[in-house]
Formats: sequence, structure tokens, C-alpha cells
Amino acid sequence: MIILPVSGLLVMPDVTYYFQNDYIEKYMQGEPAEGAEVLFLLMKNEKRLRDMLPEDFWPVGVTGTVTEIDSEDHSVSIHTGRRVNVEVMRLEEGTLDAACTPREEIEDLDAESRAKVFREVQTALLQYVGSFQWGIVARNYILRWKTMEEMAAGLSYQLNMTEEEKYRIVAADRISERYQRIKEAVYEFIEVSKVSADAEKAQTESNEKLYREEAIKKQIAILQKELDDMHPESVTDVRKFEMKIRDSGMNETARREAEKVLNRMKQEGENSHEYGMLYDYLDFVTDLSWKKEGAVQIDLDETEKILDEDHYGLKKIKERIIQQLAAMKLKNRQSGSILLFVGPPGTGKTSIGQSIARALGRKYVRISLGGIRDEAEIRGHRRTYIGAMPGRIMEGIRRSGVSNPVMVLDEVDKLTKAFDGDPSSALLEALDPEQNSTFTDHYMNVPYDLSDVLFICTANTTDTIPEPLLNRMEEISFRGYTETEKLEIARRHLLPKAMDQAGLRKEELEIPDEILRKIIEDYTAEAGVRGLKKRLDAVCRSAAVRLVKGAGELPICVKEEELSVFFDAQPLYHEKLLTPDRPGIVTGLAWTQGGGEILFIETMFTKGKGECVITGQLGDVMKESAQIAVSLVKDLFPDQEELFENNDLHIHVPAGAVPKDGPSAGITLTTALASLVTGRIVNPKYAMTGEVSLKGRLMPIGGLPEKLMAAARAGVKKVFIPKENVRDLSEVPQEIRDQLKIVPVQKVMEVLEKTGILEKGKKKET
Repeated sequence: MIILPVSGLLVMPDVTYYFQNDYIEKYMQGEPAEGAEVLFLLMKNEKRLRDMLPEDFWPVGVTGTVTEIDSEDHSVSIHTGRRVNVEVMRLEEGTLDAACTPREEIEDLDAESRAKVFREVQTALLQYVGSFQWGIVARNYILRWKTMEEMAAGLSYQLNMTEEEKYRIVAADRISERYQRIKEAVYEFIEVSKVSADAEKAQTESNEKLYREEAIKKQIAILQKELDDMHPESVTDVRKFEMKIRDSGMNETARREAEKVLNRMKQEGENSHEYGMLYDYLDFVTDLSWKKEGAVQIDLDETEKILDEDHYGLKKIKERIIQQLAAMKLKNRQSGSILLFVGPPGTGKTSIGQSIARALGRKYVRISLGGIRDEAEIRGHRRTYIGAMPGRIMEGIRRSGVSNPVMVLDEVDKLTKAFDGDPSSALLEALDPEQNSTFTDHYMNVPYDLSDVLFICTANTTDTIPEPLLNRMEEISFRGYTETEKLEIARRHLLPKAMDQAGLRKEELEIPDEILRKIIEDYTAEAGVRGLKKRLDAVCRSAAVRLVKGAGELPICVKEEELSVFFDAQPLYHEKLLTPDRPGIVTGLAWTQGGGEILFIETMFTKGKGECVITGQLGDVMKESAQIAVSLVKDLFPDQEELFENNDLHIHVPAGAVPKDGPSAGITLTTALASLVTGRIVNPKYAMTGEVSLKGRLMPIGGLPEKLMAAARAGVKKVFIPKENVRDLSEVPQEIRDQLKIVPVQKVMEVLEKTGILEKGKKKET
């Protein structure tokens, strides 16, 4: 008996099967012969002969007989007989052997019932295959089947059944049960095939639609390109951005991002709610200048000429700018530190940046940073946010239209830190020459090279600038202008501009120098010239009214008594030197954002219990200076201890409504208290500035040029300054130094002696 293991094939009784010779020969010695007995063993899973084990077979098999051998087709026909129970199975030396017994069949369906079930299932199959083109071929096979067994055998490999489910059909003893299982399997096959066919059809239709859509889009793109070439004025947005991206000179990272956004823009279409956001992004990045600008030859002589034309004075500042430009000329690229111009308002910090741009032949961009507290204002918003915008730096680059503008960052000291970020930290990357070649704005999300940008920062003070940011910049101080310098600036720059804005010609208005000086002294109180410009504008407007009305003769000459009418204001009040009428009052010097000012330290003893009262809105630093001054005076004059114990000490710094603070009033407070204790009056034409220590030493202070200019303006004749500040005198205009006698001192005792409070030889060593 030939034993044939089968897997996947549904072997049914009374059915003819066809096998290739090589399949049969694997399990027998020699060629098969007609009439040979065969036993089909049903495998649980397909395996190679050498790997088969008895437990890999189901316990029910089917017998068969070789009915025909076709030598031409090398095929064997086997007609199955009945089912058997496999009792014993052996596998020895590559040969299978088995012992089996017949399995009972329960004939619970007559021939007519069998035929009825078969016709029902056959009809369902014929209806199913009729809807397909290949149904004609399948119909011929279906019509050849005469029994349910032949149908099950023919559909063995199409039925969606496991090996166990196929075995249950073979193992069913009742004919009715076997037919029911076959019927259910065929109907399941039909329904699954229908669903698969519908899904395949839908997928095919979807693919065809996509292919058709892509083909149409390509045709439209080709036609649109031809139309754009013929009518450039009516280019579509997509085509416009394609051309701008191609010609922009972007780096590879930026190009990929732009093309990605452009493809999304194509897919979304003009009616999409994201179309506007995508359009704005592409419009921004393609408007930027990505190409390196060619090097422009720097003419230092021409630069000096331009700086002198635009600004009077500022000699040291101009020299530092020339040094920076000389280094750039030698290296033929952006070089040097980030310049930080620090000084009072109206001293020319911003406008000199414009002059630098003109001298270099570059575009000029000014960005005001005052009041910014959101980091996104510097680095931009991410595009996922509604209303996202680029940062101010990249917006400035776009406005300039070049990659190497002169960019003035105004009011760096006015940046504020809030819960939503620190904008000063965002400036670090932009201003650091080692990092800004790959500056990444959050809105753009691609790197941009800022290394060719000449950054210039301005500030009124460095106190509020964070140290990491300040370290990246080189501080250049702008002192206030002297009255002579203001007069020259007014005559050369401010007055001609004011007349031009008012529509006045040179021969129509005359303002004598004494009137200009009167305006500077009595109607402005500033270190810069911004207020002076406003006053001259007011004079020119008033003159324009007279000219239009035809009142008076030409040229219109401005008189001193008319100034209060022009300005609708009385002359400003300036602190005047006091009359030396009592001790305890000393003239001090202070620095403000508007320039230097003089102030008076007033002291007085009143009946009391030794308390100290300090008034005048003094800050913590000045209050500490007052305490140090009291301790020093008590130590210098121990014989006056009862005076402090039996009286209250009142220290006042006018004006009381103006907040005052700073580490430079220590010597003034000490001298005022010493004057009060000794009863010796200090000449009010003596002024002083400097902080003191408990050892009686004078420590250096800042803002010396502004303080000395304030002293000269007030009529002070002698000024005491810390000895370590002598090096700062080079920044003081010669005009001011000529008006004052400047006395450097190192100890408090020197000041007390030189002011006449103590006599030489009677001083107390400290």
C-alpha cells in the first residue's frame, strides 16, 4: 500500500484526484502501477519527510486506488474509496507504514436530498462567478462537479479554512453534517470573495482617480508654465514662489523647507484655511536676501568726512569707529566687537549709526527694543501659533533687502524680563560672532547667516543690561555736549533742518548766536540736543506764521523777549549757587540720564535725643553713605559727641520730590556734617563728588564728564574729585577744564583742609 501524506488538500471519499509522478515517487520505491492501493494520511501541518512524526497526522485517513497513469503528462489519477481509522503509524528509514480499520458511514440523507443540497450550492457558485470576466472558465469547472464531495475537493485551496476545519469535514460520520459543513464553507468563501472583490474594485477606482488627478495636475502645470512665460504679469502664487525659490540663492536646508511648504500649499489649495499662513511664510523667506553681498571698498578719508559732516565733536567716538572700519578693510570682512553706544538721550547714538551706514555704502536698519519682554519678539514665533510672526532681527533683514546691513539695536537697556521669556538671552546668539552664522529664527525654522551684519547697540545706561550680553559688546561712552558744542550743533545741523521743515529760506529768518545761547541755557535742561531741536522747531513754526501773514520785514529776527511766547513757557529753573550764610550746606554733583546736575546737601541739628532723620527721597545707597558720613564725623570730632547725643540730626537733599540714589555723595555728606559740627561755612563755589569708606578714603565714581559740565554751567569754580578719577579727565572737554579748578584728593582729611573746615597741623589722623 502506498501511503501519501497530504496537507491543505480536502480529501473526500469517492472523488478522483490527480497528482504528479514525482509527488507519488517521494513516498514509494519505483513507479506506481494501475490498481495500486493508496492510503491518504491527513497532516496537521506540511512538513518534510525526514521531519515527520506520528503525532503530526490526524487519526482519520482515506483509502484510494490508482486508476490511470499518463506517461505524457507524468501524472497519476487516484480515485478515493472509503474513510479509515489509522490505528498504528510507523516511520522507519524514510518510509511510512500504517495499520488502519474501516470507519463507519451514517447515511442519513437519501440521493434526492443530496442532489438538492448540491444544486443549491452549485447555483450560488454559478451566480457568483457570473459577474466576473473569468467566470466563463470557472463555470465550466463548476458544471463538471456532480457531487458535494467533488465540489469540496475542487475548492480545497480556495476555501478559507484551517487544517483542523478541513479535517472535521472528513471526520464527520453523518452525511448531513458533512454536507452542512461543506455548504457553510462554500458560502463563506463566496461572501469573503465578494467583500475582497468590492474592496479591490474600490481600491482600483481610487487609484485610477489619483492617477487621473496627477496626470491632470501635470498637464495643468505644463500649460500654466507656458501661460506664465507668455503673460508674466498674471503668474499664479505657486508658480511665483517656484521661481523665487529657484532664484533666491537659499542654502540647502532653507530650500528644502521652502519646497516642503510650497508642496503643502499646492495640496491645500487657495480655499484652505492654512493657505494664508503658508503664503505668508513663503513670501517672507523668499523676500530675504540669501546671497552674500560683494565686499565694498572702505575709504577711511571719506568716512571721516561723512562723520564730521553729520556730527559735531565726538572726537574719540569717531576715532574708535575709524579703527573698527580699518580692521574690516584689512580683513575684507566683518570684524571687531559689537559696539555699544552708552550715553544720555539726544547725544547722537542712533544717528551716528546711520552715518556709519552711509560711509560704508550699506543699508541702514533701526530696531527699537524698548519695552520688549517676550523672547519671541527677537527670535520669532513658531509657525504652529495663530498670528505667528518672524522676530524683529529677521524682519529688519527683510526690510533692508540685503544680508549685510548696518543694524542699530536701540535701547538695549530697556529690555525687560517676564514670565514668557528673557529677550536679552535671545540676543546672545544674534550678537555673538562665533554663533550668528547659523542664527535660527523660530518662525523660519532654518539657519540664516548674520555674520555680515554690522550690529550697533545703544543704551542710556549699562546698569540694566545683563552681564552675559554686556560681555559681547564694547562700551563706548557718549558724554553730554557743552554749551559751546550745542551752539555749534544748532548752527550747523539743527537750525537748517528746522528751517527746511518749516519751509523757510536762509534769508527769511535770522537767529543771532546770543539768542541760540539763551535758548540753550534757559529753555533746555539736557545732556543731548533733542530738547534744543524741539525749541528751534517751535521758533521756525512761529516765524513761518509771521511770514505767511506778511507781518514785519525780512529777515525775521528773533528777540529774547519773544522766546517765552514762542515756547509758551517760562525759562527753566537751574540750581543756583547759594549765598554762604550758614554752615552745614555743601554743593554736590550728581549724574542723571539727562546729564549732570548740581545738588545741595543740607544738614541741621534740632533739639532731640540723638536720632538721625534723612529726607529727600534718597535710595538705599545714599542712605548708607549718610550713615558712613555720620560715623566718620563722630570719629573725626570726638569732642562733639554730646552734640550728637543731645540733638537730632536732620539731613536733607533737595528737591524732595525727585528720587535720588548713587554711590558718589559720600564726601559731600561728610563735608556737610563736618561743616555743621565745626560751624565753619564751606564756599558754595566749591563742589565735590566721591564715595568714602570708613577708613576715610575716597573711592572712584562714574559720570565725571557730565558732573563737571554741570558744575561749570552752575558757576562752580573748584571741584574735588577722587584721585583715581584723574584718568577720566581726558574725556572732559578742554573748555570745561579751563573753567574749573579740579582738585584730586585721596582722603577725607584733604577735603576738610582744602575747604577750610580743618586747619593744617590740627587735623586728626585717620
